[in-house]
Amino acid sequence: MTSTNLAGTTALVTGATSGIGRATAVDLARRGAHVLVSGRDPVRGEAVVATIREAGGKADFIAADLADGDSVRALARRATELGGGHVDILVNNAGVFPFGPTQGASDQDIDTVYAVNVRAPYILVGELAPAMAARGKGAVVNVLTMVASFGVAGMALYGSSKAALSLLTKAWAAEFGPQGVRVNAVSPGPTRTEGTEPMGSQLDQLASLAPAGRPAAPEEIAAAISYLAGDQASFVHGAVLDVDGGRNAA
Repeated sequence: MTSTNLAGTTALVTGATSGIGRATAVDLARRGAHVLVSGRDPVRGEAVVATIREAGGKADFIAADLADGDSVRALARRATELGGGHVDILVNNAGVFPFGPTQGASDQDIDTVYAVNVRAPYILVGELAPAMAARGKGAVVNVLTMVASFGVAGMALYGSSKAALSLLTKAWAAEFGPQGVRVNAVSPGPTRTEGTEPMGSQLDQLASLAPAGRPAAPEEIAAAISYLAGDQASFVHGAVLDVDGGRNAA
């Protein structure tokens, strides 16, 4: 372990079995947090836990289906139990991102995207942030996307769900900030993960529009999430940190 600035804290990371979530779980553990790795796949989840433990960190896996509200509430309860009665950091990273024309989205597609990308974070904040506020300290970091702030053909469903989470970030900062709970967001640009692999050359094309000219590695996004989760960001409330290779400036 290379840092202990999060020692004594418990961090719940959703969608932590791969990609940005996995990189975030590993980085938070490296900084001293007890990380609760959440996802649907126990095999991948336990692999992340093993990686963290082998490096000297502390982690546990909690299976959850974020498309199901009751499963989300059970996740919050179990996380609190495993955290010794407290969850200090919540990273709402999990998301589903089907791309395609608007007319191609089924009712089920729409319901699933909004259940996972909006309702699940809403429930988790409702379940966990009041206890953080009662303790006078906590951090919530929501993971957005650059297409939540500008239009891209074929990304209306995904982008609109993350735009909702962007507004919730500011609303929750106003609601819980006075009690010491910081709520912020990271807005990644194109990132090379298992989830974006099917995009193929489209990922590189999107990335080429930004000054950096390349997709991000998951660890680059994770570093920004860890910053907002830690005390280094003690005066940061309601911010959306663009980690998009400069796309917002292009």
